[in-house]
Amino acid sequence: MEEITIYTTSWCCDCRRVKHFLKDRGLPFREINVDESAEAEDLVMRVNDGRRKVPTIGVDGRYFSCSPFDPHILSEELNIPLNK
Repeated sequence: MEEITIYTTSWCCDCRRVKHFLKDRGLPFREINVDESAEAEDLVMRVNDGRRKVPTIGVDGRYFSCSPFDPHILSEELNIPLNK
């Protein structure tokens, strides 16, 4: 699996949940705050049909949103175990 990139905001509780989920499983990721990067915000809007959905996760050249946070969807999308 390529590096996981999470597009977040500082105020998003779903973003914190995704980061915690990945950290618990020892998966490294890069975080980009869309409030601090117009380019990242544009990407999030483009891949989510014009909606500013965070967290948006990029991996292996594809993007998906995990809002609201759902550990089942996240583990399936990343092909990782649901439980630690």
